[in-house]
Amino acid sequence: QVQLVESGGGLVQPGGSLRLSCAASGRTFSRYAMGWFRQAPGKEREFVGAISWSDGSTYYADSVKGRFTISRDKSKNTVYLQMNSLKPEDTAVYYCAARIGLMSIYGGDFGSWGQGTQVTVSS
Repeated sequence: QVQLVESGGGLVQPGGSLRLSCAASGRTFSRYAMGWFRQAPGKEREFVGAISWSDGSTYYADSVKGRFTISRDKSKNTVYLQMNSLKPEDTAVYYCAARIGLMSIYGGDFGSWGQGTQVTVSS
């Protein structure tokens, strides 16, 4: 069974940076794609970006492209979300998710989820 644990959230000022981590366990992830999603209060869950575990290819939502970067460390079974130039509208609970196969922008395609970590962007 896949287990995902996010960390690294917190309070940051507009324009600041944060790096979220997602520690994965329970499987060999070579055939997996990992995704980051977020959900703000009163809003639907939103795709942020995804990475292919095998070759490291990535895909991002337009709203974060150029500001956020996803990477993975195979030796640590960890996926990262580096967030730069943060804006108040980035405030949300951020979730890591895993699925077998290709990257997807749809949360319903992911079978495993972490508990989420809160990111608040405010002055």
